[in-house]
Amino acid sequence: MLRLYNHAYELAHRRSESSFARMGKMIMDFQSPMKKLAEEFIPFESCVSTALFSLLHLYPRRNYNAAQWRAQEMLSLVTKPTVLLNPAQSETMRCEYLPLDTIERWIIIGYMVCPTLLQSNERNHGLWRPALQNSYCITLFRDEVLMFHKYIEFFFDSIKGFGKRVAEVKESANLALQNAVGLHRERRKYLRSALLELIQILSDQPGLLGPKALYVLMGFSFARDEILWLVRHTEHLHPKMKKGAELNDPQLPELLFYIEELRALVKKYYQVLQQYYVQYLNGYDAIVLNNLVKNLPLCPEDESIILSSFVQQMESLNLKEIQGGQVPDFAGFRLDWFRLQALTSISKATLVLHENGELARTLNTIIFHTMMVDSVDQLLFETSDLSIFCHHSRLFENAFERSLAHPTQARFAIAFPLICTHFINCTHDVCPEEKYHIGERSLSVTNAFLDRLAKEIKDIVTKICSEQCNLSDQLLPKNAVPALVKMEITKLKEKDQQKILKDLPAEVTPGKESFRKTREALTGMDKLHMLLTELCTGINHSAKIVVWEHVFSPKEYLLQHLEARFSKALVGMMMYNPNTNEIAKPTELITSVKTYMHVLQGIENYVHVDIPRVFNNVLLQQTQQTDSHGEKTITMLYTNWYLEVFLRRVTSSQICYSPFQKAFLTLHPDPQLPFAAEEYTDISELRALAELTGAYGMKFLHESLMWHIASQIGELKKLVSENKDILLKLRVSFDRPDMMLQLSNQLRFENLLTRLNIIGVILAFSSLTQEALTDVISQRVPFLFASIVDFRDHVKAGGQDAVVVDVLSSSIGLSCNVDPALVNALRAEREIVPEKDYETCCLLMVFIAVSLRTLVKNEMTVYSPTHEAHPNNCHCYAKAINAMAGALFQLHGKEDVEERLQEFLALASSSLLTLTQETDKQVPPKAKDSVYLLLDHIVKESPFLTQDLLESCFPYALLRNSFHTVLKRDVPAKH
Repeated sequence: MLRLYNHAYELAHRRSESSFARMGKMIMDFQSPMKKLAEEFIPFESCVSTALFSLLHLYPRRNYNAAQWRAQEMLSLVTKPTVLLNPAQSETMRCEYLPLDTIERWIIIGYMVCPTLLQSNERNHGLWRPALQNSYCITLFRDEVLMFHKYIEFFFDSIKGFGKRVAEVKESANLALQNAVGLHRERRKYLRSALLELIQILSDQPGLLGPKALYVLMGFSFARDEILWLVRHTEHLHPKMKKGAELNDPQLPELLFYIEELRALVKKYYQVLQQYYVQYLNGYDAIVLNNLVKNLPLCPEDESIILSSFVQQMESLNLKEIQGGQVPDFAGFRLDWFRLQALTSISKATLVLHENGELARTLNTIIFHTMMVDSVDQLLFETSDLSIFCHHSRLFENAFERSLAHPTQARFAIAFPLICTHFINCTHDVCPEEKYHIGERSLSVTNAFLDRLAKEIKDIVTKICSEQCNLSDQLLPKNAVPALVKMEITKLKEKDQQKILKDLPAEVTPGKESFRKTREALTGMDKLHMLLTELCTGINHSAKIVVWEHVFSPKEYLLQHLEARFSKALVGMMMYNPNTNEIAKPTELITSVKTYMHVLQGIENYVHVDIPRVFNNVLLQQTQQTDSHGEKTITMLYTNWYLEVFLRRVTSSQICYSPFQKAFLTLHPDPQLPFAAEEYTDISELRALAELTGAYGMKFLHESLMWHIASQIGELKKLVSENKDILLKLRVSFDRPDMMLQLSNQLRFENLLTRLNIIGVILAFSSLTQEALTDVISQRVPFLFASIVDFRDHVKAGGQDAVVVDVLSSSIGLSCNVDPALVNALRAEREIVPEKDYETCCLLMVFIAVSLRTLVKNEMTVYSPTHEAHPNNCHCYAKAINAMAGALFQLHGKEDVEERLQEFLALASSSLLTLTQETDKQVPPKAKDSVYLLLDHIVKESPFLTQDLLESCFPYALLRNSFHTVLKRDVPAKH
């Protein structure tokens, strides 16, 4: 290193460094640098001795143990209430908060370079022995330490006559290992209570900061000394210590937190200190110093000028300037004091400083007072800087993790990111390039701590939410079944009761978890809530943390974690299994979601955060197809499930749409069907779905349904193209029944009716979802809902305005004559040639009209009065026919929807009337009447057709008889 430095020096100055040869010779010639240093310090022994003896009155007092502190009630403001407002005074103000490790380093290194002092005067042992017994290592620079006992032993062994001193060092080393750990542990214990008392009193009465500022700085210094001692001894264990378990301090976070809390108080009430000490300097110190100067027997001119300037500057201080934000600069004042010390310390000085002790003490006190006005930040740095943790990251991080795991220390975990603001203080102007690296490290560590703290809170909240969701699930109606069954089986025989009880699941009584004998017996939930309270108190401590000109907001970390967790929990609570196609019912999901939200709202009792913002962000994202992380949402999963699983099963299983019950019903139990249709489509489930996914989500579901319908219509158009010639003849033969029958027999209707059934079922489901959306919106935003209804009912405009009103109405679930979403979906599927497509649409209506008569051959067509439906869902054809006609013909813009439906009605009635002449025994009873009712249902569903128009095409008497037939109950034969 010396060679490199010398080479760099030569390049910069074109000459060799003057001391390089001497330093190089010393290193090369001497294996023990201390021996050479001791020789070179021989001329300075008297100076070193004087300096060390000056610590005799200070070091023993600074090295008190906890019992002595407690006996003197050190740092206590309430010991003597009568002098509570008196300023804390000392003859050596600046020495009261001098770091203890600095004093001990002076003592140990001082006697190492001047070892003969230990032989000359016994007074030296009053400093030497306690310093050796207080620790086994001292700091050299940052994380570099010196294990000084062995080093001193080796050095003293090389000096003749120091055998007794070597024995003293060995004895002190053993005493340090035995007693030092316990001594410092008790000190930390006392300081925790003392600093807490200071915080509580000064928070309540910040005006006491002025007179008791010295106590605050002493508290900082004492606590910092103990922390630094613990850090360097934990990181550099003595070989005789096994694992250093005795050095672990689980309550270290508490002490760190109190230091940060006290620092925050000093910074918050900085102006209190300024105003107090400005008045102190002006109203007391200036008078005392002026009297001392006047009473000096001899005072040379230079010294007199300096002392007079001191008095004048203090007398010129004005409190109003301080209150106006003008802080006086006392840097020149303190520099003049150094000049005065130099002038009065030379051998031929007329005014000798050590002969005027009162003047020296007064000026030292005044210098302290000036620093309390303009250099509080410097004093905080000197007494409470903890940037040493930047170089002991492993210890720092382990202490943080232990604080999170320890319930009583969790609230103090916020002290660790606050200490990261100190890291930048360990940089030095001589090495500016390390500032960037230390700054980046402080940012990364702060980010990691805040993220870990927020994650810990999030994990606890998740556990509480899971337990609360389990408790809310116990209140679901399905869990009351075992209790109801037990009530019913009491009527059975005992043997039968036992058989049934074996198959019943274990009954759980809601509320049983709240039974407890004593409050002392804490449950798992009690412990979680206690830990949550502690952690939230910590993260709520600071609104922002400024690290290296970067601002961190701890609460934002918490909100981000809660948002991410809530979003994942929402999807997780759906319990969707793609393998078995199982999914939670919307009512069960919304119960769990409300329970989760209730727990999250409870966090506002501990932390000042905007939990509704979390709800708004997450729930709004759940109304879209994917969230901000690209994951599938509730809207996407439920839409896919209803489209790909549920509606496919409707068309292939024993599931029927009942307009009476407004739900899809499972007619016959199917073991292959993983769900009961009514449990997912009744009005309460769909209202819950609308509440979960919102208007955006229901719009996406509705548009997805319409896209499926558009694809089915595209397939129907292909069927029309295949049978175009026959359909053209049928279209003009509605008044010739024989010809229609003959042409109809040439067509195949199975594919047509299947796709028409799919369209009708989808539209039936869509009408249920839209009705559920209407119910939810009318309840949630009644004013907005009423305004849109008023637009729909009173705006009778045509053209584009009518389309806008229809889109607005459809967005809240109101029914429209023509569904705008279906029109948009068909517009994308529309053929290029308008006239050809228009003809295809007309023939499609013809194709459907002549296909209705074939339904009589299906026994599932028979009308069910109980459900007001046909078991094969052919009653859904009414929705399909009207929706298709309205959308297809409005799309072409010829405004002939009514004419086309009248044409359809004429063809359908003509085709169905031919059924009255058939006597086919294969036709099930009531099948014909059921098909006739379908025609009536089509007219009732249509906004374009009327009963008068139906009666002109189809006899009303036939419809009346059909109603009578299908609604008539079978009467048993009389004997």
